[in-house]
This record gives sequence, structure tokens and C-alpha cells, in this order.
Amino acid sequence: MPASDSFPAKLHIQAVTEGRRNELLLVLTHLPLHVSHPQHMMIPNRMAALLNEWLWQEQYWLPPGISWQDIKMKDEDGRFPLPRDLLITLPLAFVFIALRYVFERIIAIPFSKCLGVKDRIRNRAPSIPKLDAFYKHISRQPSQSQVVSLGRQCGLSQRKIHTWFRHRRNQDRPSNTKKFCEASWRFVFYIVSFAAGLGSLINTAWFWDHRECWRGYPKQPVVAVHYWYYILELSFYLSLLLSVSVDVKRKDFKEQVVHHIATIFLIGFSYCGNYVRVGTLVMLVHDSSDFLLESAKMFHYAVWTRTCDSLFVIFAVVFLVTRLVVFPCRIVHTTMVVSLEFFQPFFGYYFFNVLLLVLQALHIFWAYLILRMVYKFVFTGKVERDERSDEESEVNEREEEEEPDGEEGEHNCEQRKETINSKLTSLANNCVLNNLTNQRNLNSRLRKAR
Repeated sequence: MPASDSFPAKLHIQAVTEGRRNELLLVLTHLPLHVSHPQHMMIPNRMAALLNEWLWQEQYWLPPGISWQDIKMKDEDGRFPLPRDLLITLPLAFVFIALRYVFERIIAIPFSKCLGVKDRIRNRAPSIPKLDAFYKHISRQPSQSQVVSLGRQCGLSQRKIHTWFRHRRNQDRPSNTKKFCEASWRFVFYIVSFAAGLGSLINTAWFWDHRECWRGYPKQPVVAVHYWYYILELSFYLSLLLSVSVDVKRKDFKEQVVHHIATIFLIGFSYCGNYVRVGTLVMLVHDSSDFLLESAKMFHYAVWTRTCDSLFVIFAVVFLVTRLVVFPCRIVHTTMVVSLEFFQPFFGYYFFNVLLLVLQALHIFWAYLILRMVYKFVFTGKVERDERSDEESEVNEREEEEEPDGEEGEHNCEQRKETINSKLTSLANNCVLNNLTNQRNLNSRLRKAR
């Protein structure tokens, strides 16, 4: 066979430019010899290669003038963080969910009974198929026109429709035991994480001098204890995000979701970019106050008022100091200002600081809620309720207690109306008598004057 008719010779003739030749060689190196591959198999491989090449460009992850070859380490130098290390966090997140399930049933529930946690007995809404379907698929709080329409369909008064929906909403409210179990699980993780993190960082140079966070960056080895500190924290927040739909929904539900997502992105990106030193400080600052909040919530559900108030005051002080002073003035300052003494800004620098500023905005929002509670505590002497309480207002519970149902409720309502009418009649009679008495006194005085 002539050389010009061979397959390599044809490729040589067609590859006119250097870029085209390299592109063909990149594709051909993935193909076995003498095998024809379909076009639909070549396109995904090529797209994956292009995506991988685009995602891990050096200007995204490394300071200017540094390449991936410059930060390679030998085994004796230490462990350099690699993105594939984070793959273990997803199965660990499901392990955390399973551990939480076991913890709540074996430890948290018996412990709640020891502390005296009691669940409120709520009136259950009767089963009405049309109202159940409307509640599940359309709205939990119908408008006035919808109430009128539902009343006609079910043959019930508007008052009974309102009562049914209120009882149905309260029926879905989480019990104190469930809220106690959730708080106790988070308390255990946060206090263990804070103790372990503080123990692993207390003897490091960057714990005391934040400039050490950037000395030698990005070629900084990661010790095993800090690697597991990162992996377990990221796995825990992944488990919280996966279970957010079944957890207690509070007024700051959206802010909590944003916080979890920002935290996951922050931990994952900081690990891939080898911001591990400053990342461990960020996690330690957050864990320092979180376990105090969860412990205060536990005693709040157990109605240990004095203990709850004392823990809340301690938590408020620690939170305001760590989140509004230490975090912005020390950590954010070192990432935005001090780091520029060691390298020029690049994409990773801006992205990392944006995530930190998102966290700081959430800190300010929660500090506002905490200061409102502190204000109530100072002027009323106690913490009335959590500003981040669950979605349904506690007014519904008080209304449920005060307003009976059915014929008994209507009978009591009639009695209250009769009592009010009698009081109004008595008041009117007293006013008439007073007017007559005043008129007689005035007439007698006029006669004496004459």
C-alpha cells in the first residue's frame, strides 16, 4: 500500500495548522488502534476534557506566576489538598444522617424525658377530604373568598372552616421533643468539633499570628488532623442541607439554607485552593458560639427558664464578640488585606472573600435578632421566646386554647354575649340614674338661689 494512502499520512495532510494537529492527536490518543469509534462517543469525551481544562486553569486557583508544577510535593513533604479528597464527604453526610437518627431515638428522647420536656396536646382536625386536598395541594392559609367557596362545598360555616385550618396547621407543627432532639444533635457535634478544633490549632503558628496563614502559600502541606477537621465539617453541613426539608422550619429558614450553601462552597473551595489554615480559623470561630445556642434551646424546650436565660446571655456575648469583632476584624482582614503582602490578587482571592462577606451579612442579620431578644430580656427580665421560632405563630396555639370547638364553643359564645349585654344594660342604667340624680341636685340648688 502506498504511503500516501495510509491513515497517518492522510492525517498529516489534513492537519494544516498546529492547533488542529494537537486537537486531532488529543482525540486519537484516547482511541484504540484499528478500531472505528462512533461520533456520539467522541463528543462527550472531548467535552469532558475541555471542561476539565477550563475548570482547573491556573489563573482561577493560583496566584500569578505560579503553576501546578510549582506546588507539587513529595510524600515526605506532607499532604497537598486535592479536589478528589472531598468525594468522601457525600457518603459521610449520609452516615451523619444515620447517626442522627440513632442518636435521637436512643439518647435524645430519653434525655428529653429526664429534663421534663413536655409536648403540647393539640386538637386534631377532623378528616374532611375536600379540606385535606385543599390544604395539601393549594394553600395552608386560604383567602376569604376561598373560605366561602369551601364552606359551600362542605356545608360548613366560615368560622368552622377557619377553625379547621388552624387546627390542621397546628397539627403539623413540630413537637417540643422533636425540636429538643434536633438541638441536642447539633449541640453534641458543635461542642465536639469546637473542642477538637481548638486542640488541633492551639499550638499552630497561624492561630496566634495570622500572617503565618499566607507564608509559603500556596505550597503549604496539610496535616491529617486538619484534613479530617475539614472533611467532617463539610460532611456535617452537607447532612444539614440534605435534611433541611424535614427539620424544624423557622422564620430564618431561607437564611439558614443560604448559610449552609455558602458554608459548603466556602469549605470546599478553600480546601481546593489550599486556604486550609485560614479555613480552620473560620470554622473554629463559628463553632465557638453555636453549641451555646443549641444548649440554650434545649433548656428552653425543657422550660428551665433560669438556665436558658443564663446560657442565652453567654451565647449573645460570645456571638457578638466572635461574629461582629473577631471574624471581620481578624479573619476577613487577614484574607482581604494581609494576604496581599504575599501574592497578587486573582480570581480565587476575590471568590473566597465574597463568600466570607456573605457569611458576615448573615452574622449581622442574626445579631439583629439576638439584640432584639436581649432588649426584651433587659426590660422584661426573661427571654420570652426565640426570635427564630418556627413559622407558625404561637398566637395560634393561644387561640386554640382559648377557643373551644363545636356546639360547646357556640354555647360559650352565647353565654359571653349575654354577660356582655347584661353588663352594658347595667352600665346604661347607672348612667341614667346618675343623670337623674345630678338633675335633682341642680334643681334644688336653683330653688335655694332664688
